[in-house]
Amino acid sequence: MDQKAGYKSIPLTFNRKAVIASATVTKEKNTFHSITEVDISIPRRLINEYFQKTGIKLSLTAYIVTCLAQVIKDHPLLNSFIKGKKQIILDDVTVSVLIEREIKGEKVPEPMAITNAQTKTYLQIHNEIRNAKNQQGQQLGNLSKMTWIRFIPGFLLRTFIRIADKNIKMGKRYGKVAVTAVGMFNKTSIWFIPHGSATVVVTVGGIDTRLVKEGDEIIEKEHLCLTASFNHDIVDGAPASRFMSQFIETIKSGKFLTLDN
Repeated sequence: MDQKAGYKSIPLTFNRKAVIASATVTKEKNTFHSITEVDISIPRRLINEYFQKTGIKLSLTAYIVTCLAQVIKDHPLLNSFIKGKKQIILDDVTVSVLIEREIKGEKVPEPMAITNAQTKTYLQIHNEIRNAKNQQGQQLGNLSKMTWIRFIPGFLLRTFIRIADKNIKMGKRYGKVAVTAVGMFNKTSIWFIPHGSATVVVTVGGIDTRLVKEGDEIIEKEHLCLTASFNHDIVDGAPASRFMSQFIETIKSGKFLTLDN
């Protein structure tokens, strides 16, 4: 390498090629977004109370996944995808959760699948996510048991993603509902507009405080920045709006954070 050139050139890793291929395929989808804030004062209080009693720090991401799975169960058409001229509606809710891992010195996003999420408690989902983050595997695909994906030539990645997106076996195994918590690394109001092949993608943004009037008092409450993205080929505005209303109220309630869960 010429030290006088003023730059250095490094090869694209397979991880970067996979992200590029996924983003390229996703651009072909007809997606619309709902951008909102959710009052999470009750969930955060319950999480803090649990920490004070046990010393265990609970995951807000796991709570969002738990709420999402329960609400999707009530909106089964959102748990579906299109294959040819048919709409495939999945019986069980599998939520794909994007986890940031360090692989060979590179921080990469990798999905893990929470299968049968509608049947699991919050603590079960919390433990699955925590265990995935602690996995020591040094190959992309460890979490999804798809380490063989690295053997796919770069020029075939887009084709593979397109085929997998319409495959029933892959849909059942990895789901058509996804959560990414990129905003959890930020401590201020921030929203993200994601890319993703799922029918419903929930992107967790930053947390900020808002002044809210309750009765005669003005109090501070924590609000979570949230983006929900929908495949418009499957979901129209009215069903998406009804889903979002129930999803927001479910998150606000904190009802899945009782200690016996």
